[in-house]
Amino acid sequence: MATATKKKTSAKVNLQPLGDRIVVKRDESEEKTVGGIYLPDSAKDKPTRGTIISVGDGRLLDDGSRGAMQVKVGDQVLFTSYAGENIQIGDDEYLLMSEGDVLAVLE
Repeated sequence: MATATKKKTSAKVNLQPLGDRIVVKRDESEEKTVGGIYLPDSAKDKPTRGTIISVGDGRLLDDGSRGAMQVKVGDQVLFTSYAGENIQIGDDEYLLMSEGDVLAVLE
């Protein structure tokens, strides 16, 4: 099995999902409650909203064509709390999920 070496670079990594998959950067969790109580890391819920970083080509249809994606890069979206696979690239964490895991687009 090959192992990758970790290099510190300032270059942005391009991650191109396939099919109807999207890459989402999850929003940061709240540090403080509405009542002013600071939360430790163990008590924070992972946010269920984020920004789309990259989108695939669309679902492959029965006739061989690609269906159009309903979301685009830059959209703010809501998704289920268990959606997607966590991907760690450098210090950044992303979610790779299906377009169907998106519940709504925030405008």
